[in-house]
Amino acid sequence: MIPISVSLSYYKRKDVQEEILANSKDREVAVKFNEQFSKRPDILRYANDILELAKQGATSFHASEERWRNPLQLEPLLRKHELDNLRLGWDLILDIDCGIFEYSREAADLVIKALKFHGVRSVSCKFSGNKGFHIGVPFEAFPDKTKNDEMKRLFPEAPKKIAFYIKEMIKKELGNRIMELEKNNFNAVIEKTGKKPNEIIYEDAKTRALNAEPFLNIDTLLISSRHLYRMPYSLHEKSGLLSLPLNPEKVLSFEKELAIPKNTAISKYRFLDKEAAQTNEAKQLLMEALDFSIKLEDAKLNIKLKDKREFTAPENALPEELFPPCVKLILNGLEDGRKRALFILINYFASVGWDYDMIENKLKEWNSKNREPLREVYLIGQLRYHKQMQKKILPPNCDNEMYMVGIGVCKPDSFCPKIRNPAQYTTRKAWMMGNKK
Repeated sequence: MIPISVSLSYYKRKDVQEEILANSKDREVAVKFNEQFSKRPDILRYANDILELAKQGATSFHASEERWRNPLQLEPLLRKHELDNLRLGWDLILDIDCGIFEYSREAADLVIKALKFHGVRSVSCKFSGNKGFHIGVPFEAFPDKTKNDEMKRLFPEAPKKIAFYIKEMIKKELGNRIMELEKNNFNAVIEKTGKKPNEIIYEDAKTRALNAEPFLNIDTLLISSRHLYRMPYSLHEKSGLLSLPLNPEKVLSFEKELAIPKNTAISKYRFLDKEAAQTNEAKQLLMEALDFSIKLEDAKLNIKLKDKREFTAPENALPEELFPPCVKLILNGLEDGRKRALFILINYFASVGWDYDMIENKLKEWNSKNREPLREVYLIGQLRYHKQMQKKILPPNCDNEMYMVGIGVCKPDSFCPKIRNPAQYTTRKAWMMGNKK
């Protein structure tokens, strides 16, 4: 909580008012009154607005990452194309918060170096006011278009992909830096972060290293339309410090004491200084991030394809006593999810060695137990289609939310944690029984 006497004394400063007003141009603004935000949308028209709001108890000022043609036209029910038409552009703002000020400072330095490595010169930085930092790149640094898309329409997809790319780029080096800070004392990191050892320590054949990812928070999930950030020179309710712009080259020498309001003058470094940006200087960064995202999706797809690879089914039909709990529950009959269950059963039975006559008989028996049976012509049609494919494909994995989880039959027993697919449950149990015999 910030007493009104403190906030009013601070926001009376003309230089502070001018800086906050300058940052608010073309942005939606939200005012915070200690714990509560004002009604949105809103804007700042004059420097004196800040003082008047402070008299009413305003403690901090927040602005949108996006720039708008008319922020007052914003409303919750606007569709994406309407937001795209209203949007003038967006700034890249990476919100870095590791929960520990010293760790965040190291992360901020690495992010700045990563951006400059990609040719971005108009990088700006400010202390968030508490435990983190904001790194900014103005919209003017990006190309007008990428392929057939206008850059202003690539929000929030583009900044999300850039944030994720940068996070992946720095996380290993951040782990090394933190270990240097803590003099290779893993226990110190565990104590400060509250993480479990198995969450942040990984070992390979040669080394034992720190995995900084669990506490390296570069805001990727919260980057969304109308997402707000704390404006420069705005107070922070928890710390009482201000969100101070600083020299990005010297972020490692920044200390919190420099952000005490009564000790602070206006910095010569402006956050998101669009006058310092050159068109296309961030093009390489954008292209690398988009390319990284595509490669990541391809890798995920390959993993899924491997999970559903064709395989050799057992020569003999495996018995029902080896069925996993999910299949047994399905065979008791369902109220919902019958078509998804049919897909599971056909692939499962084929994967555990059942021939198509056995499968057809079992499916008909199962269908009769459903609250509303599927039409037999549909059931037989799906079975024939599978037979014509002449491939044995595994049923969906256990953690697939569309199938076992989605239809409410994922009720694991003590053996389930050892496997990830219903067919694997049965074939592995059969193998274990065979070995015992």
